[in-house]
Amino acid sequence: MKKEYLDRIENLRQKALCPAINFSRFHIDFYDHYLQNVGDCGKVSAYAEAVTYAFQRIVPVIDDGELIVGKCGDVPFTEEEAKHYEKISAQASQVIEMMGQDSHMAIDYDLLLQQGILGVMESVKNRRLAAQDEKKAAYYLCCEKALEAVIQLSDRYSEYAYRLAEQCADPERKKELQTIGEICSRVPKYPAASFYEAIQSVHFLTFCLSLNPHRLCCQQYQLGRPDRYLYPYYQKDIEAGRLTPEFAQLLLDCLGIIVNHRVVRGLSSGWMVGGRDRYGKIVANELTYMGMQVVDDIRLVYPAVGLCYTREMPEDTLKLACEILSHGRSHPAIFNDDIISAGLREYGVPEEECHDYIHSTCVEITPIGGSNIWVASPYINLPQILLDILPEDLEDFDSLWEEYCRRLALRIQKEFEDMNRYRDTRAEKNLTPLLSCFVHNCMERGVDIEEGGAKYNWIMPSFVGMANLVDSFYVLKKVVFEEKKLSLAQMSALLDSNFQNQEALRLHLLNDIPKYGNDIDDVDALAQKIVHFIVEECKKYTPSLPGARLVPSAFCYVMHEAFGAETGATPDGRLAGFPLGDGSGPCQGREMCGPTASILSSTKWSHKELIGGIAVNMKFSKRVFSEDSFRKMTALIQTYMARGGFELQINVVDSETLKKARENPEQYQDLVVRIGGYSDYFVCLSSKMQEEVMLRTEHDL
Repeated sequence: MKKEYLDRIENLRQKALCPAINFSRFHIDFYDHYLQNVGDCGKVSAYAEAVTYAFQRIVPVIDDGELIVGKCGDVPFTEEEAKHYEKISAQASQVIEMMGQDSHMAIDYDLLLQQGILGVMESVKNRRLAAQDEKKAAYYLCCEKALEAVIQLSDRYSEYAYRLAEQCADPERKKELQTIGEICSRVPKYPAASFYEAIQSVHFLTFCLSLNPHRLCCQQYQLGRPDRYLYPYYQKDIEAGRLTPEFAQLLLDCLGIIVNHRVVRGLSSGWMVGGRDRYGKIVANELTYMGMQVVDDIRLVYPAVGLCYTREMPEDTLKLACEILSHGRSHPAIFNDDIISAGLREYGVPEEECHDYIHSTCVEITPIGGSNIWVASPYINLPQILLDILPEDLEDFDSLWEEYCRRLALRIQKEFEDMNRYRDTRAEKNLTPLLSCFVHNCMERGVDIEEGGAKYNWIMPSFVGMANLVDSFYVLKKVVFEEKKLSLAQMSALLDSNFQNQEALRLHLLNDIPKYGNDIDDVDALAQKIVHFIVEECKKYTPSLPGARLVPSAFCYVMHEAFGAETGATPDGRLAGFPLGDGSGPCQGREMCGPTASILSSTKWSHKELIGGIAVNMKFSKRVFSEDSFRKMTALIQTYMARGGFELQINVVDSETLKKARENPEQYQDLVVRIGGYSDYFVCLSSKMQEEVMLRTEHDL
């Protein structure tokens, strides 16, 4: 890549390391209008007027060197503004419902690029004119106004870019600003006519979607499959000589950087590449490789990139992914397209759609362009349910298992009922018309996404601490029921004391009793039983919205730390307060037989039913990484996928670097590590989370 391109990327990435992301001014402007009118004219009409006003108040921001534009300013609140926002937020919480999930999805970007906002508006207008129902007509009008607000904001960006160009003394930057002005005058208003326009259109609408006034929290919309929807524009521009691969990579890098100005740290947003298209054809074009290369070029926490792997993909696709990972990057994550597609079909997604999905933030799978899916709704602490049972007098292991299943079933039922109730309240109070314009079935039905207009309305509870639960059950089976070294009551008392004055016994439970992750069938069979029970239990429930399923998952985001902090000591030797296991693989430091045994354990149970997401983390030593290590890592990934593994995420990092980062965080601001499905800057993690990452088994290859 040209030196000037590299310099630009470095300057932009430095600004993106600690970006100021604040949509609060937009929320103030919206609710100053909305709260005055919602009681008199209802949420739909009040929303239409308020969103128009709020968008008109947005001040365009274009920083030096940016080629893709659209972000919030970083002017801090005055004391008076801060007080006003606090007041507005309190009032808003009375008229909207904040419970539940959002933005774990990708919209129909093909619709945007092929029709433009004006084309979508025309379709919505025709539906409004044909509507027999006044309520639907009013809703369609609200959608039109939201779309018009996006066009007006893009036009203001165009005008601002031209003004900056007039004031710019640098001829090259002046030309760039003029180009930005021209592009923003065209997209997203009209269909994209070039690769550059397509990228700008995709980002700008996604930025506008993030300004969701009925969700006073940060949004993390995903960018879908750019190696599919952008490729026709890339191919056409390359053939016409209007674009070089190098400049195309620069634009994708700029897109990746500006995601960091849209999504706050600690969440996740990105895209997927590879896999199969709706016709079953392998997707492995130039943008597949460029989409992964962004990770290596910009070295930031976003974008979260996933490679959808199939055996038939060209060898150099996985090779590039492994090469990027070997540089110490935490992406791309490797997803099994065959298993995920089969799982989607099992939940009713047709063949022509089952390859068109997104890892909706971490590892949660949602169909692109048709989803109102509540992922991780909620997280369920598996070990805590076991701890609640232990004081009881149970005569054998089977009785313990049956009682655990009974309580877990009750917990699933309760959480399902809670989620349904929150959804009903959201349908009554909330509205997201702009988003609904790009989600299948909403416009056809004339029903907002919050009210169930989307094609897929699944709820995905996530079960956290599975490895701790497996290990704890096995310890109880051996120590309490077979060897009879302790009674259940004695074990319960021991755990309540957090192993006080019993360190030798704790280490015996931790190190001498076999653990999940070492290819021991007797232990791993418990994981199979737990997963099977969860899957079958979730099948019993159907959420209230159309096209709804209860779909389980087994990943944790950061909840293994949160749950761990509130969970007492567990029979597996884990101390009270320490994070639970970080995903669906073995607990931290318990893989004693190498990485192959670890993946064998992790794939002895069926993954395809857990479309809500499975995260298996593996950590390899960067210190001893070699060309032979590179080959072994590739083979390990292929083995995991061949055995039906859902997703694998790899960190190649050495403990010495992590120790130095703890001691001198200012020198390691961009050190990114994998957590429990997402990535984060190591120096920004809590001390306990840093310790948890460092304790993960570091394999040599």
